[in-house]
Amino acid sequence: MPDENTLSRRGLFMKLGILFNGVVAAALAVPFVGFVLSSITRGRSNAYLAWVPLGSVDEFPEGETRLATFRNPNVMPADGKTVDTACWVRRVEGEQFQVFAINCAHLGCPVRWFPQSGLFMCPCHGGVYYRDGSRASGPPERGLFEYPYKVQNGLVNIQAGELFTPGASAALLGKKPPCA
Repeated sequence: MPDENTLSRRGLFMKLGILFNGVVAAALAVPFVGFVLSSITRGRSNAYLAWVPLGSVDEFPEGETRLATFRNPNVMPADGKTVDTACWVRRVEGEQFQVFAINCAHLGCPVRWFPQSGLFMCPCHGGVYYRDGSRASGPPERGLFEYPYKVQNGLVNIQAGELFTPGASAALLGKKPPCA
């Protein structure tokens, strides 16, 4: 007759199974909990407020629109080439610029500049914008998104950390260029 303190083979396997399942559940839970809590533990970086240089004022002739690239300041080690972002820079006159996100305000496809017609055009759904970034026709309900800019020490700088989308904060979307 078995003693009350002895463990049967069935009981041993039951306890080992529970232990094994607990270890597997903990191993799966660690990355999930880390992801959920990362916004709290990492905190909000001020990288999205950083000013990024696009180039010398002389690189952008007056009255012309040119493609420029910059390195997004809000990067992760695994981002690779995706941190190199393009934008359209239009020099109105003197040190007055307009810097447009390359993305269409409709669904984010990259717009192209056509100097012959003075229009930005989106190849995806036919969105068209005037040279000042305002909507000309097509499905977009608004003009191109503009980056805040400033001219400092002969360089055109933009505040480029936050991606411009229709759901972006109203403060960024409505922000006018600061006084240089």
